[in-house]
Amino acid sequence: MTTTDAQPRNVLGGPLETCGCQPMTGWMRDGVCRTDALDIGRHTVCAVVTPSFLSYSMAQGNDLSTPRPEFSFPGLRPGDRWCVCASRWRQALEDGMAPPVVLASTEISTLDLVPLEDLKAHAWAEESNPAPG
Repeated sequence: MTTTDAQPRNVLGGPLETCGCQPMTGWMRDGVCRTDALDIGRHTVCAVVTPSFLSYSMAQGNDLSTPRPEFSFPGLRPGDRWCVCASRWRQALEDGMAPPVVLASTEISTLDLVPLEDLKAHAWAEESNPAPG
């Protein structure tokens, strides 16, 4: 998605809301789970990370917990919001480890890989709370 594209939409059809800024997330590191042609992983799912998902992600070779100061990455803690690759979220779902999803902050192209019913079944219970940061 480029800056000239229309307003990005979420999986519910509304405007795509910010996922989180502390820590700063998103493929474009702007707090929004949107994608572009360079984003092979399609970082479009706004997840509220859980201890089990962080462990699962590490077991899959993606350590999201360890700080990486050289990348200005503080490491994630349970409760942080993070733009997760749609395919990784689907894999976690299939393995029973999917974290909750903030639907209003999950980009509509996610529906190419994950059915809306699955996302709704894992909707974050506090969806009405504002994004941290």
